[in-house]
This record gives sequence, structure tokens and C-alpha cells, in this order.
Amino acid sequence: MAIPKVAIVGRPNVGKSSLFNWLARRRLAIVDDYEGVTRDRMTTMIEYEEKYFELTDTGGLGIEDADDLTADVRHQIELAINSADVILLVVDVQTGLMPLDQLVVDRLRGVERPVILVANKADQTHHDTLADEFHRLGRGHLVTVSTTQNRNRDELLELIRDRLPPSDETATEATMKLTIVGRRNVGKSTFVNTLAETDRMIVSEVPGTTRDSVDVHFEVDGQTFIAIDTPGLRKRKSQRTDLEFYGMHRAQRSIRRADVVLMFFDASETISKVDKQLIGYVIENHKPCIFVVNKWDQLIGTVPTDRWVKYLRRTFPTLAYAPIAFITGQTGKNVKALLNHSTMLFKQARERVSTGQLNRLLRSAIEAQQPPLYQNRRPKIFYATQVATEPPTIVIMCSEPKAIANDYQRYLLSVMRDHLKFGEVPIRLYLQKRTRNDGEDAINRG
Repeated sequence: MAIPKVAIVGRPNVGKSSLFNWLARRRLAIVDDYEGVTRDRMTTMIEYEEKYFELTDTGGLGIEDADDLTADVRHQIELAINSADVILLVVDVQTGLMPLDQLVVDRLRGVERPVILVANKADQTHHDTLADEFHRLGRGHLVTVSTTQNRNRDELLELIRDRLPPSDETATEATMKLTIVGRRNVGKSTFVNTLAETDRMIVSEVPGTTRDSVDVHFEVDGQTFIAIDTPGLRKRKSQRTDLEFYGMHRAQRSIRRADVVLMFFDASETISKVDKQLIGYVIENHKPCIFVVNKWDQLIGTVPTDRWVKYLRRTFPTLAYAPIAFITGQTGKNVKALLNHSTMLFKQARERVSTGQLNRLLRSAIEAQQPPLYQNRRPKIFYATQVATEPPTIVIMCSEPKAIANDYQRYLLSVMRDHLKFGEVPIRLYLQKRTRNDGEDAINRG
């Protein structure tokens, strides 16, 4: 069960970032009257009545960015909309219905997820009647709110909660999707042909043969797989055609679809900027990943595997937990072992641990190493719980999230990987400030 996602969208300057901060009860997004302040997506975890969801803030739709980043802003908004389970369409009661509001609604045409129409800046009750004109947009249940006057927060959260997808606690047998990525001519299509035992893909020595992502279904030992082959990529300044530009976006979309990503490298080539961009996208989307060094037969006896291992670990320290495989796609050498390891990662990402087991481990980790002092006080950690899988998502309730240093968070993650079933997959860790005074003692009482 992945964590449900809620996206905030709207034209510029309607108070999207203020709404984001208000719902999170923390100042996370930058709030400014200048249009276009929010460019990248910002996310946080929200808990309401023991139900968790991930809230995403986005830039304003329809803006022309002063730094010529309009396409990037639009792309980030598209990602948020496409991955959302619920969409908050924000409008401004005080400025009224604007042409750009209709532009946003037009973008949402065909989006089948629930939409809530949030009429912001309804600071006084008499503003509520002004919101009626937004019914003309024809999208979503209308709710009036004011982030500055703290009006109707619970009403909005109840509407969100009621529209979130139901929790599915049963682990069902699923078809694993393997996305194969890498730069041009690293042997991805040859590998897919070996998996499917058929010349399903066009295999050629001409770089860049695969122009689109293609799904190949196959079965091994009774288990069904989908291999998603993607276009070979090269660095952006070398992308001379629209076809190659969209190839990058298709590769990113395929990574988002993946259960496990196989990141291909050519054993005889050095790691490139494109490789780093792809890995960055894998990390951003919290996907299990295996580094696959292909064409290893060309270097056997001349380069030790340990040299490539150290090279990858040094280049991608954030993915120090990711497995490394050495294969020859042309002959199928080690391909079966790679599939078996991919299946292990798929299962790890779907594992769930009990709150009791998690907190016993957390208590032991804290006893071994207390969190460092913050402003001469030691932050308190109360408890942890797993709220989702794919990726495993852990929420730690504490006295002050910003007081838990990044180094200490990495320490806690390493302990979880060492002792839980998540050893080789990404773990999402959220620090949540405990707002209820329920009398529960902190794990660390210092």
C-alpha cells in the first residue's frame, strides 16, 4: 500500500503555499506575493484522525517564469497531477473568477481523480457567498477556507480523508514491473530479448534504436514479469530533436511506473552525466534499484569487479544499499540471478513491520546513540509507525522535527536497514511533531 497523495494546484497567487503550510501546521513552503515563487514540488506528510497522506505544493499554472523555467515548472505540476489520488483546486474568493482559473480547470479535464474546489481567502463569513460563482467551473465539491483566519481546516481535511483511496492491507501476488534505463547503446534491448527469449525488440549497433518505452511480458519459473525498455539517452545539450526530448520524459515516466529499476552501465565506459541524471530521478521517486554492469565478458580477467563496485559506491553514495550485478546480456550470463535479486527487492518494498517491532528497534538505536543536542536541549522521540509500503514509509513522532539532525536521521535509517526487512530498498522517513498531549513518555527521556 503506497501512501496516498494529495496535490494542490491553481493559478498563481491564490494562496497555494499558504494552504500547504496551514494544513501542515508548519512553515515549509515560501509564501510571497510575487508570482512564481514556487517552482519545484514540495511535499510533506499529513496525519488526520490516524490516516496519513502526502501533500504536494506546486507552482502556479499559466505563469511565464522570469528565469525561463516555465517548461520545468509545468513539468513538475504535471507530475504532481498525474500521481495524485486527490486534487485540491485552489481559487481566490477576493479576486473572484479569473480566466486563468478556467485554464487550470481545462488542464484537469479528463483527470478522473476526486477534485476539491478550495475557495481560499474567505476571511469572514460574508465572503462565503462570494464563492458561489466558482460553481461555474464545474469541478469538485466547494469548500471556503481562510488560512490567515484559520477557518474550516477540519472541514477541508474531512473532505480529503473521505476521498482518499481505501487502505488495502492484504498483500496480493502482483506482476513485477522492471524498468530498464541507461544511456545509449548499453545493451538494454539485447537484455530484454534475452529475458523474453524472442527478438521482440529491434536490436542494432546503431545507438538510439529504441525511441519509445515498450512493455514486454514474460514468465520465469511461473512468475510473470513486465520488462519496460526505454529509449537510450544522452546529455541534454546533445538532444537535437523533439523525439529525443520526449524520450527523456518517457524514461522518467517509466521509472515512475517501475517496481524495480535496473540501471544499466556499459562495463567498458565511464559513468556519464546522463547516468547521474537518471539515478537522481530514481532517488527522487524512491524506487528500488539495481546497478547492472553489462557486457562484463569484455573485461573478465582484466578489470576486477571490486574496482567497479568502489567506482559505483563512490559516485552514488546515497544508494550505498543498492545491489550491484555483473551480467552479459548477449549470452544471458547471470541474468537469472539478476531476476531473482529483483524479485527480492520487490518483496522488500512491500514488507510491513509491526509498530511494536519498529519501536523496540528504535529504542535500542537511541540507547546506543542519543540524538545530538539542539539549542542546548535534546529532542524527544516518542514513537514510530510504518504508514505505507512501496516504498516502506516510516513516521517518527517527536518533539521538534527540525531538531533531529540529518546525520542522525541517516543513522536511524541505517539501523532500520540492518535489522528490518528493508535492507536493499529506499525507506521514506518522515518526522512529525506530536501535537496531542496524550501523556505518552518519550523513548529518550534525557
